[in-house]
Amino acid sequence: MVAHAGLHALGCFADRVGLGQALSRAVPWSGERAPTHDRGTVLTHAMLMLAAGGEACSDIEFLASQPRLFGQVASAPTLYRTIRNITPTVLTDLAAATATVRADMWRRMAATVGTAKVVLDIDASLVQIHSENKAGTGPTYKGGFGFHPLMCFADATGEALSAMLRPGNAGANTVTDHLDVLDAAVAQLPGEIAAGHRRGDDSLVKRAVQVRTDSAGCTRGFVHGCRARNIGFAVVARSNASIHAAISRINTDQSGRWQPARRFSGDPAVRSDVAEVTDLCDLSDWPSGTRMIVRREHLHQGAQRSLFPSTEFRYWGHYTDATGSPVELDAHMRAHAHVEDHIKRLKDSGLERFPFTDLNANKAWLQLVCGAADLVRWFQQLCCTGPLATAQPKRLRWTLWHTPARIVKRAGRVIMRIIDDWPTTHDLLEAHRHIAALC
Repeated sequence: MVAHAGLHALGCFADRVGLGQALSRAVPWSGERAPTHDRGTVLTHAMLMLAAGGEACSDIEFLASQPRLFGQVASAPTLYRTIRNITPTVLTDLAAATATVRADMWRRMAATVGTAKVVLDIDASLVQIHSENKAGTGPTYKGGFGFHPLMCFADATGEALSAMLRPGNAGANTVTDHLDVLDAAVAQLPGEIAAGHRRGDDSLVKRAVQVRTDSAGCTRGFVHGCRARNIGFAVVARSNASIHAAISRINTDQSGRWQPARRFSGDPAVRSDVAEVTDLCDLSDWPSGTRMIVRREHLHQGAQRSLFPSTEFRYWGHYTDATGSPVELDAHMRAHAHVEDHIKRLKDSGLERFPFTDLNANKAWLQLVCGAADLVRWFQQLCCTGPLATAQPKRLRWTLWHTPARIVKRAGRVIMRIIDDWPTTHDLLEAHRHIAALC
C-alpha cells in the first residue's frame, strides 16, 4: 500500500520535463566522487515534499518511506546540508536552470503562447518568525517580527517568477528592491519575450510586458525604471492634492466623465463608476503618456481607505501608460488582486516557515518554495482539466497528491492500482496520459 500516488504523478512530470537534470547541472559537488544522492534529485524531492504540505527538512522522511514510488530519497540531514551549501552564486545558477525549464513550459501552455501582453504582478507579504536567532529578520510595521519578502508573479499562470527575502522592517516602496525583483522576473521569461526588456538591452521588443503594483510601486523612480526597460506600468495611486482637486472638479461639473464600471470578465460592476482625469492632474514628473484613472464606489461596511474624503463614495485610482478606454484599464488594474491568491498558495506550501538560522539557506528555501509552486502550476496547466486545473493546494493534497493505491506485480510488470471510488481516479489516469504524451 502507498499513500501518495498523486504525488508520484507530479514527480513523473518533473522527470519528464527535465527539472531534476537542469538543477543537477547548477549544483556543483566537491570531492573525488559524486555524492550518493544527486543534488538535483534531492531538490526535486524537496519540491514534492513542499507541494504535499511539508514545512521542514524532516518532512522529507515521509517520501523516503516509499521508495517504490520515489526511488532513493535523501534523508533529512542530507537535505539540510544540501540547502545549507547553496551559496548566492549557486542560487543564481539554479534560477537560470529553472528559467530553461520554464521557457519550455511556456511554449507548451495555452495561457502563455501567442502575442498577448505579458502581465507581471509585484507584491510583498509579511511572514511572522517567532525567533530572534534567524539572520535577516526584523520588526514589522504591524508590530510583529520576521521577514518581508517581495515577489513577482506571472498573471497568466500564477508562477512566482522571482522573490527577494527582506527583513521585516524593509521599506514597502523601495525603488531598488522593486526594480531588482522585476529584473529577476524578466530573466525568468523565455528569451523571445525578455528581449528588449532587460536593463540596458537595446534589442527589438518582440512582445509587450507590463508590470502592476499596489501603492508601494507608486514612485517616479520605479516607473521611470520600467520605461527604461520598455516595460509598461500600472501602479495604484497615493493620495495627493492634485488628485483631490481633479476629483472635486469632475464631481461638481456636468462633463459626464463618469462611466459605469465593468469587471475583468466584462460583466457590469455594481454601483461603481470610472473616469479619466489625466488632463486635470499634474503629471509633469511622470513618463510621457502617463494616464490617471479614477474609480468610485458607494461606501459599504468595511470599505478601505479612500483617495478623497467623502461621505458617499470611496475613491481609488491608478497611474498607467497603457492604451484603452478608462473602463477597460480599470478592470485590468483590479485584476492585480490575483496576486493575493498567488501569495496564499505560497504560504500554504512552505512560505510560512523558514527552518534555517542562516540567511543564505533561507533564501534558498524561498526559491525552493517558489519552484515547488511553479512545478504544481505547470502540472495543472498541462496535465489537469476542470476544477483541478485551478485548485488550491489544500484541495490538491486531499483529492490528488495523497491518493492511496496498491502496488502489485502481474506478468512481470509493476502496476499501481487506485481505489475505484476515489474521486479523482479518472483525473489521475488522465494526468499520466498527458505526461506520457510530453516529448
